[in-house]
Amino acid sequence: MADLRLPTEAEEIWRYSGIDRFDLERFGPATAPAGRADLEAARAMADRLGPRSALVVTAQGRVVHAELEPASPRALVAEVSTRPVASEPDAGTSADAFSVLHDAFVSEMLLVSVPDRLVVRHPVVVVHLVDTATPASAAAAPACFPHAVVEVGSGAEGAVVEVLISSDPATPDGAALVVPVSELRVGPGGRLSYANLQVLGTGTTQIALQRSRIEAHATLRSFTVSLGGRYARVCTDSDLVGRGSSSALLAAYLGIGDQVHDFRTMQDHHAAHTGSELLFTGAVADRARSVYSGLIRIRHGAVRADARQTNHNLVLSEGAHADSVPNLDIDENDVKCSHASTVGPIDEEQRYYLESRGIEPADAERLIVLGFFADIAARSPFPDVGAWVSQSVTWRLAGRLPAEQEPLPAVGSAGG
Repeated sequence: MADLRLPTEAEEIWRYSGIDRFDLERFGPATAPAGRADLEAARAMADRLGPRSALVVTAQGRVVHAELEPASPRALVAEVSTRPVASEPDAGTSADAFSVLHDAFVSEMLLVSVPDRLVVRHPVVVVHLVDTATPASAAAAPACFPHAVVEVGSGAEGAVVEVLISSDPATPDGAALVVPVSELRVGPGGRLSYANLQVLGTGTTQIALQRSRIEAHATLRSFTVSLGGRYARVCTDSDLVGRGSSSALLAAYLGIGDQVHDFRTMQDHHAAHTGSELLFTGAVADRARSVYSGLIRIRHGAVRADARQTNHNLVLSEGAHADSVPNLDIDENDVKCSHASTVGPIDEEQRYYLESRGIEPADAERLIVLGFFADIAARSPFPDVGAWVSQSVTWRLAGRLPAEQEPLPAVGSAGG
């Protein structure tokens, strides 16, 4: 561990990330939660997301509460394991310092298992509480390493929602490092609906990995939402290993203040007749930045694979910035692949259309931006999660639309 080196921006997978300025020495492993975790805050968050089969709460990466709803199938399993974490083979990317740190310091693993042919209609909701309050006696800010494994058996149907929130409202800008790993395994003919909602405090650094393995004729529908954090990175690696398997990878993000949202994706097609669709949609305001870098990989033998990759970005302020870098790596003929990205301000023609019908500029912009997010929210695997996204975006956008911001002073003006 002493020789462990952080990645650098010279590596393509960390390009634009700002990792060269990251100070790992600020953080130390979080201690076990002292006293009772804020279960009411976790339950209140879960209640906003609609009906559920079970609620699991972790604090600083350790499971502190689990309850199964009375109407839930008894065969549904949500258990804690302290055995060594057995990670899936990687999708072609080498382990970096953060994955090594995670494996070294993860204390336990949450396993959610849906047995063969079982159908679970409502999701298991997992709320990860992150305490950003650093005790006066602590020499470093806390670092925690949540780990969840979701296994859906052959012919089964499952649903899971993971939520990451800061547990101490008194220190919303407190420093913390969160390195969560979510492993999704969908057996032959299985179906998994999954959402990951990140609403951490503004002083938190998140470096997350979501890894999925999809067997023959299985389906994954995934929705990632990133709203919190100071620097929030999510790597999404999806392996389509079985013939006829498919995935839909969706994400929504909104950066405000000085936030950075960083997404790296891999759609890895190993088998024939596989299909994947990726749509990541986000906006940045104030001085926020977003980064998207994605790769579609079609391996030899993956004939008739069909892969699509799309990233759309709205830039709402002159000081905000978005980078988008889609990529293809194709080693097979007879496939369909496409990638596309857009980065730009609010469309002037749309704004003019609304203003010409008597709508005030700020209201016109709000309608356009909310419509921009409504498209992705409507495709959420869980309707209540989509509604929560729309409400959260509305609240965070207040005062940040171009028509609501003070114009920059003209060159040569007083104070310029």
